[in-house]
Amino acid sequence: MSAPDFEALFRMAGVTGWLYAADIDTGREIGHGADEPLPAASMFKVPLLVEFCRQADAGLLDPAARVTVTEADRVTGPTGISSMLDDVTISLRDLAYLMIAVSDNSSADVLLRLIGFDAVNAMLAGFGLDGTHVSQSCKESNESMRWDTGHGWPYVDPDDIALLRVLDPARSNRSTPREMARLFGLIWRDEAASAESCAWMRGVLNMQVWPHRLASGFPYDDVAVSGKTGTFPTLRNESGVVEYPDGRRYAVAVFTRSLSTALNQPRADAVIGTAARMAVDHLRR
Repeated sequence: MSAPDFEALFRMAGVTGWLYAADIDTGREIGHGADEPLPAASMFKVPLLVEFCRQADAGLLDPAARVTVTEADRVTGPTGISSMLDDVTISLRDLAYLMIAVSDNSSADVLLRLIGFDAVNAMLAGFGLDGTHVSQSCKESNESMRWDTGHGWPYVDPDDIALLRVLDPARSNRSTPREMARLFGLIWRDEAASAESCAWMRGVLNMQVWPHRLASGFPYDDVAVSGKTGTFPTLRNESGVVEYPDGRRYAVAVFTRSLSTALNQPRADAVIGTAARMAVDHLRR
């Protein structure tokens, strides 16, 4: 059976795309540029979530411990604590929830400061995910874009886009479609952390609020889609898991780079769901 023509699909949507999908339980797989190193954008918050849970399992941190996120801790972003005006006292696990469900940058950076880059990257190396590396906080990513262009958001001028280091996987948080999907597979098979922590992570990832990318390809009440998006100028990603009522489940990661610099590109968002659906349909045949 021939694989779907992902190249033509992505081209019609005005993007370059990379994809990997696998049956979590059988290992059957399909890919399109699956091992290409690419900027992870906010998908780096998934390895951070995993290491948070592993440290909680080891007794190195208390998920219920409270911290106060002050104005000085606040990182630019359109959601969560990043868009609030007052200090917020909150538990570590609720920071982790906000980091995933609404991709809150401030929550992510507070947790990253507590957990540390070295611990996240050691965890990734321990799982053999050598193509995935976390080297920047959300604040550092934002500041690098401001520094590269000489101004703040938005970044829509092609000359500005060409200067952005965050779009270079060698100089930003990076992964590959295969490795992001593998990480989700570890969570869904209770291998990323304790069974209790993996169950909690699955619940949090299922509460992500964005329906316009991966989930758009599976508009059915009985199909569950969990995931995490990532977005930079011209870059739209999502990785996650699609679960069918027959018990079969599929880890999927789709990365795209748009030819246009426009902020709103519904076709570029929607092709992530379409490509994922084509990949999963192929694996289900």
